[in-house]
Amino acid sequence: MHYNLVCVTGAGGFIASWLVKLLLEKGYTVRGTVRNPDDPKNSHLRELEGAEERLILCRADLNDYQSLCDAINGCVGVFHTACPVPVADDPEMVDPAVNGAKNVMRAAAEAKVRRVVLTSSIGAIYMDPNRDPRKNWYCYGKALAEQAAWDIANELRVDLVVINPVIVLGPMLQPTVNASVLHILKYLTGSAKTYANSIQAYVHIKDVALAHILLFESPEASGRHICAESVLHRGEVVQILAEFFPEYPIPTKCSDEKNPRKKPYKFSNQKLKELGLEFTPVKQCLYDTVKSLQEKGHLPCLTQNDLPVKIQY
Repeated sequence: MHYNLVCVTGAGGFIASWLVKLLLEKGYTVRGTVRNPDDPKNSHLRELEGAEERLILCRADLNDYQSLCDAINGCVGVFHTACPVPVADDPEMVDPAVNGAKNVMRAAAEAKVRRVVLTSSIGAIYMDPNRDPRKNWYCYGKALAEQAAWDIANELRVDLVVINPVIVLGPMLQPTVNASVLHILKYLTGSAKTYANSIQAYVHIKDVALAHILLFESPEASGRHICAESVLHRGEVVQILAEFFPEYPIPTKCSDEKNPRKKPYKFSNQKLKELGLEFTPVKQCLYDTVKSLQEKGHLPCLTQNDLPVKIQY
């Protein structure tokens, strides 16, 4: 077993790409599982600092147990970030998510890894698996997958810790726009004419990746860890975007002006703070997201004077 060899499943994703980047920067050797190592959509991983020497992209599928065993064998740790994310909320994503979690946990047990860090979701905390899931199959799948992972961890005595992020924003390493960043893009392109009367918690992508590593490296870490910086009403989101980027057609009208404005919910990120994580303020998350969309060519840069903005918190 190589003392600094770790496996990251679904290595080409938004969170996983940042995790691979930071692991390489810390000197780890990383086996990243992807469906097709030769697919150009994974080329951003090969461009990361240290990738040439210490990144191995492995062909693996969550439903193919042996391919996961091959990727995990010899590793000291596993970061299970891979999860099917459908274009539309689809009940067919549930079984692959659950079976994938089971296969990863069994392969990790067989390889006798030191610890598994599972990327779950805040949805797995507030989603009741016994209620009708039809309104949110993604969260339902996350809830069942996390429960399956805990069941196998207890059965096979695997050291498992879980991270439960909220909406993740910030700079993209991958070339395509992922679902959470799309949530912001629609307010800048003019495709969203109004904003919803709803609330959402947000966190910076770099903080999420750092949290994964902290959970792996901290022997005292256990259980679930909410990864969130703050809760904003959608009206506050568009207001912040308009402050930084007034040149875009950002909506100013709420789609629901009849009902009272939704109040923010409370959460605790104390467990991660106690491990040493310092959260990036949400204003920075939003600013970094838009700058990344511009740099990647997903959003036209409409200002002539593109000087760095001093962000007030």
